[in-house]
Amino acid sequence: MPERYDGTMAQWVLGPSGIRVSELCLGAMTFGTEWGFGADEETSRRVYSDYRAAGGNFVDTANNYTNGASEEMLGRFIASERDAVVVSTKYTFPTDPGDANSGGSNRKSLRRNVETSLRRLGTDYLDVLWVHAWDRCTAPEETLRALDDLVRSGKVLSLGISNTPAWVIARSDAVAELRGWTSFSALQLEYSLLARTPERELLPMAGELGFAVCAWSPLARGALARAHSAETMARFPEKTRRVLNVTREIADELGTSTAQVALAWVRHHGLMISIGARTPDQLRDNLGALTLRLDPAQIARLDDASAVPMGYPHDFLEQRREMFVPDALPPMGSRREPLPAAPAVDQQA
Repeated sequence: MPERYDGTMAQWVLGPSGIRVSELCLGAMTFGTEWGFGADEETSRRVYSDYRAAGGNFVDTANNYTNGASEEMLGRFIASERDAVVVSTKYTFPTDPGDANSGGSNRKSLRRNVETSLRRLGTDYLDVLWVHAWDRCTAPEETLRALDDLVRSGKVLSLGISNTPAWVIARSDAVAELRGWTSFSALQLEYSLLARTPERELLPMAGELGFAVCAWSPLARGALARAHSAETMARFPEKTRRVLNVTREIADELGTSTAQVALAWVRHHGLMISIGARTPDQLRDNLGALTLRLDPAQIARLDDASAVPMGYPHDFLEQRREMFVPDALPPMGSRREPLPAAPAVDQQA
């Protein structure tokens, strides 16, 4: 059986920003029922309060989550302790179908959405502002300069980016560095036992540039947390069935939930985790992943079942690795060792 969670949550550093955040981020997309799922305000407040009691300080929302209700609820929850909570929100996705400029990464959209988020959250600054997705219609330099202006104004303290190709992020980081603008400190991406393609480009890039990485949908939209009937399993692709079966086998061996196994696997690979608990019970189960220890054989079984082909040029280079690298180096794409975690904060120092 896994150990009982004792309320001690490690604090990590959010990349070069220096901001201290808890290793589990509370995703607030479930705050509100406007999208046909999620929780009402009373239940959401209990989830928030239980998360804070467990030592969490990092809450993530977005300008479009539940049509703005998520930000409004979160603003009420943090009102009495604003400075103790690291609040992050996002912009880019449209919020008004009748207004083409309600979304995008341009300066007009940015100004409008940040001012709206600040008002809903009842605060005068955002700890982290994420670019929610790549806007192909706006030049990266325009977005970067507009973001830098917000940081210089004090309305935003640090920047992150999500759902964007690695080459766009890497180029943007170089441009920001060369021009003396504020660059990104963190990367948010989809990552789970059923979504490992970020290992090809995004995760190596984040490691090289020193970004903190936060995994969203670590339970693959609940697929790794639910029990599935034989009929449902039959509709899944073979690889998905293999991952679900191995996850279930290990959960049974440890006497725990499949959700805890899936979260512990992501944590083992050095990523922060964004959990979207809809109920206090789901939150408590997710917290159990912090004390669940998977042994090397179990990690290997999960790695093997969920592995993705690295593709070109990785496969091409791996076939010719003896031409470029010493034999002592592991194969490209190897997950023998977890990705380096952001340094934890020594509370005693």
